[in-house]
Amino acid sequence: MPISTSLTLAPTTPRIAATHTFNHSQATLLPFSRASKPSHLRAFLPLTSRAATRRRCRSPVCLFTGIVEEMGTVKNLGASANGGFDLKIGASTVLEGVHLGDSIAVNGTCLTVTEFDLKDSNFTVGLAPETLRKTSLSELAAGSAVNLERSVTPASRMGGHFVQGHVDGTGVIVSMVPEKDSLWVKVRAEKGILKYVVPKGYIAVDGTSLTVVDVFDDEGCFNFMLVAYTQQNVVIPLKKVGDKVNLEVDILGKYVERLLGSGFVSSFASNNS
Repeated sequence: MPISTSLTLAPTTPRIAATHTFNHSQATLLPFSRASKPSHLRAFLPLTSRAATRRRCRSPVCLFTGIVEEMGTVKNLGASANGGFDLKIGASTVLEGVHLGDSIAVNGTCLTVTEFDLKDSNFTVGLAPETLRKTSLSELAAGSAVNLERSVTPASRMGGHFVQGHVDGTGVIVSMVPEKDSLWVKVRAEKGILKYVVPKGYIAVDGTSLTVVDVFDDEGCFNFMLVAYTQQNVVIPLKKVGDKVNLEVDILGKYVERLLGSGFVSSFASNNS
């Protein structure tokens, strides 16, 4: 008996297509709906009161390598006209081939380009209150240097490690000690982050892929060394003792912990014994 099938398409809300004229003498804007008058204090409201979070990147997964492409300069950080928070950064390399909605890591934080101006060599990203709470970006000011990296493409070389741009939290620099032309940096981190840090393992510090040298559990710290070339191309040496840095641990450690905690390993072992 033949089986007849039918497909009923439910009506969907039409998308509004926005057209943009790319002109080197005019900024390209990403329109937003107007909201209530902004306030700087909104960044620190409880989670139940926070505004809508920033847009995700256009691709299914944002991925970076932790190899900083350039250091940009903060032009402005403050409330935007649409009720959120904007960060404007002067740059050059990361603007090559840039499009609205592209993902750029700013000090290791994956952010979405909402505006750019090729003539004045700057771009703007939106910041959600949660981003300001979780990262050190709220401490930036006009003139601050920031690490910048575009998300990888299928043709990109993986020079560092898998960095998502999802900051786990902040650490505090507790010492910076030169040794010849290199620089030892020790960072204090909370236990929830430090448990994923292992000697000779990876960690992203302000978006820079680094190799951990030692972990000091009794001090709640870990350290790493910066060679001369790295010192000249990332923002960490520009900071001082007591400054915050963004930290993202190696995601592989989290997956291993999740598997062990779920009982998957013991179940697999018993089924194959």
